Amino acid sequence: MKLKVRNPGLEDRIPSHSDLERMEKEEAAGDRPKWDNKAQYLLTCVGFCVGLGNVWRFPYLCQSHGGGAFMIPFLILLVLEGIPLLHLEFAIGQRLRKGSVGVWRSINPYLTGVGVASLCVSGLVGLYYNTIMAWIMWYLFNSFQNPLPWSQCPLNANGTGLVEECARSSTVDYFWYRETLNTSTAIDESGGLQWWMVLSLIAAWSLLYVCCIRGIETSGKAVYVTSTLPYLVLTIFLIRGLTLKGSTDGIKYLFTPDGVEGTGLAFIVFTEAIINMPVSPLWAVLFFIMLFCLGLSTMFGNIEGLVVPLQDLNILPRTWPKEVVCGLTCLVSFALGLIFAQGSGTYWLALFDNFAGSIPLLVIGFCEMFAVVYIYGIDRFNKDIQFMIGHKPNLFWQITWRVISPLIMIVILVFYFVTQVTKSLTYLVWDQEAESFPTLASRPYPSWIYFIIFLLAGVPSLAIPLFALFKFFKNKCCKKEDNNDYTVDSISAQIKINGNARF
Repeated sequence: MKLKVRNPGLEDRIPSHSDLERMEKEEAAGDRPKWDNKAQYLLTCVGFCVGLGNVWRFPYLCQSHGGGAFMIPFLILLVLEGIPLLHLEFAIGQRLRKGSVGVWRSINPYLTGVGVASLCVSGLVGLYYNTIMAWIMWYLFNSFQNPLPWSQCPLNANGTGLVEECARSSTVDYFWYRETLNTSTAIDESGGLQWWMVLSLIAAWSLLYVCCIRGIETSGKAVYVTSTLPYLVLTIFLIRGLTLKGSTDGIKYLFTPDGVEGTGLAFIVFTEAIINMPVSPLWAVLFFIMLFCLGLSTMFGNIEGLVVPLQDLNILPRTWPKEVVCGLTCLVSFALGLIFAQGSGTYWLALFDNFAGSIPLLVIGFCEMFAVVYIYGIDRFNKDIQFMIGHKPNLFWQITWRVISPLIMIVILVFYFVTQVTKSLTYLVWDQEAESFPTLASRPYPSWIYFIIFLLAGVPSLAIPLFALFKFFKNKCCKKEDNNDYTVDSISAQIKINGNARF
């Protein structure tokens, strides 16, 4: 396919291959932070791509959408959409040597909204993702006890029996919903801030800040642990699980569509399995250290996905020290994340998870692929990859980038939008007054929640056309288009000023 959208001034906005070679030599002679070796870079990529969602979100989606049968369309889409899009993002970022805003603005100023949308999604996802890290730290702290605090019900106030809520449910349910979350019975009942969750959230953001201010000097070495330990621990759990009585029943259960709610898988199902193991505190510590490593390595990339675009948009000045930039970003994120430390926090987190990382990601992914193939130009992109790795992408990449992947994203986006519009939106609550207790009760969302959903899913998606319209009317009013900020010389200058590792 030779279709290509007219894109004047592109040559002036991107570095040539000779410019790239020159900048590479300048950086090699300078003091810009670098990866010690290829292994650090690969482990960082693995850590960012494989995170908490693989442990608590993916199994939930698998269980609630057909069990083992879910793996068939998942693997197909992984090959035909997920991997091609990942490869495309890595390649175009490396070619243009900029962050998520700078890359698309360099391809065409009208595409600045793609980077802004990515910034919004990174911020929203990071808010609730680090809240899960806070939950993990809380459980890890409580794992250094024998017996584990979620292995038995507490006594009631007068000491004559067990707490009724725990006796009617289970020890792991009670510890999760009451001792950890102190959850309210509705999303519009805040329940106030839970001080232990606030402290855990402070610890999570503080640790992330300490790791990020050192840049790849620290994170590059940390990934040796954070990106490899989870696989070691999971292998240990797999071997241990297969040796237990009833392991075959567990494997059958894995492939049947009857599962628990997202976060409940990690904090209820796994914790119940742990208390049935010998030396349960040891297994608890290992499990939550594993989750912690998965989450931390992902947040390394997530915080960079916030800081770099904010600087590209001049919201945070490039002249500010990295300690200030990262500190301000973490502080604002912590303040916004306090909504998840309320009694209704788990309901808010589920809302963010369902909408902030769904429709916007599909829209962004489609726009990225269309921009590279039909605006930047697939022939130019092929030559760039040949320049970087020595050979052009094969036929598989050509077909997926040009046709298959964009079509798949359009179909999924339309199908998802139609199903969401036609169904009544509900959420699950922990309410001991409900008839179904201890099963979570289904409740309709209050009417005002649809405005929140629009902010989570609609605003990032609409940022793309809105920024394009803004640029169009600005050009019409000013009668000229200012591309001075996107020239080759400015790229080299920005690299020297910023001094940070990019894509």
